Amino acid sequence: MLSRVADSLYWMSRYLERAENTVRQLDVTMSLMLDTGGDSDEARWKRLMDSLGKKTGMEWSGNLESMAHALVFDSLNPASVTFCVNGARENARQVREEISTEQWQRLNRLFHQMHSPHAQTQFTSNINDALTSILDGIHLFKGVSDTTMIHGQGWQFIRLGRYLERAYATATLLEVYQPSLFSPLENDHSGHQYLELVGLLRCCTSFEAYCQVYTADLAPDRILEFLLLNHDFPHAIRYCADCVRNAIESIQRTGGRRPPEELTAAIGRLHAMLGYSTIGEIVAGDTALFLHTVRELCMRIHELIYRYYVHYSIQSALAV
Repeated sequence: MLSRVADSLYWMSRYLERAENTVRQLDVTMSLMLDTGGDSDEARWKRLMDSLGKKTGMEWSGNLESMAHALVFDSLNPASVTFCVNGARENARQVREEISTEQWQRLNRLFHQMHSPHAQTQFTSNINDALTSILDGIHLFKGVSDTTMIHGQGWQFIRLGRYLERAYATATLLEVYQPSLFSPLENDHSGHQYLELVGLLRCCTSFEAYCQVYTADLAPDRILEFLLLNHDFPHAIRYCADCVRNAIESIQRTGGRRPPEELTAAIGRLHAMLGYSTIGEIVAGDTALFLHTVRELCMRIHELIYRYYVHYSIQSALAV
């Protein structure tokens, strides 16, 4: 597959996953702000920005509605949902012949929805419904992608972008929450903490899934175990790491090239960390360092993907 095609499919998928993550975390944060007994609105907003990667230009102004509106609709701000949707559509446009008509229609519809006056009017009148509508558009695109596209190299690059972005975002979220909720000495079982834990699970669409495994007994170490090490839940980091590894292996098989050793080693290390660590070992050690290492490995894998599949030289291509 041409490197420019792989690059566009990869970033189309990453941008949409990033947009979904931003919408979901914004929705949860605004719900938590209704709890007047918890942290201040400014503290919650700062945590949201940290969870999204310390976005600049989005400092707390005191007006929640205007801040939320900018995070969704400011097309010039790389942190915004609209910016991500624009990026996804532009990448899809560049490889229009590689995706299905249904994919293009869904993504194009989402793009025009984000830029329509009705969307901003709906946001002003009912923020929750507006955010749900955006999520529905993204989910429809993902479903159409899986059911209308040949599951070849192009589809694997879409999966690669989706799950690498998701693993990195979940690790960032857990790292931000970790100091206050995942300390081994944390014994606070107040109603405030319960709402925070529910909010964390909702950020990863995992509240019901968690309850099916552990019941509704919310414990920080169990939540950390579920979102880090569960191999059956699509938003758990281990599940994402497995999907990244499977996508790389499939791309290598269909491309007829040997796996680059550096890339294999980075993916293998991430898989080993998540596959052979126990929650007891993680909590007893340095949890923040563990999560930071997961993020660093995700970045390393991204860099190596670019080196070997996008910005590779003829010599390096022949070498592998």
